[in-house]
Amino acid sequence: RDSAEGGRGGLGDFVSALPPEIISRIFSGLDVESLCHASVTCKGWHRVIDSNERLWRRHCLAVRAVCQREIDCDRGNGYSWKITLLRNYWKSKVKQEWLSGKYSNIPSQFSLPEKSMYPMDVDTWGEILEAELER
Repeated sequence: RDSAEGGRGGLGDFVSALPPEIISRIFSGLDVESLCHASVTCKGWHRVIDSNERLWRRHCLAVRAVCQREIDCDRGNGYSWKITLLRNYWKSKVKQEWLSGKYSNIPSQFSLPEKSMYPMDVDTWGEILEAELER
């Protein structure tokens, strides 16, 4: 195809012309949300990002600092780094906010931000309540 049409090697997919090490280095600088957005940019980028476990592993290990039990369980059940991350990313964000005490002195449920809740199991709520009791 003509490069103006965005074919392989064209302006739309410069990634296919780069060596894998360079591609990894470029995408490794992205945060989780940007990586997900880049993954849906085009089929070539999706293929590269989706198949690179190292990209997802780094972010997943960062999430593990908050959701160790959940990450270890998912990895033990054979989930890829990407799936493990996607299953736990938003939960880790909400859990971290609760654990840090962000919602300790909320006057009513109407004061909670929209993304303050996430489906969590009993053990996770136990961790949050223990942290509250220690404050």
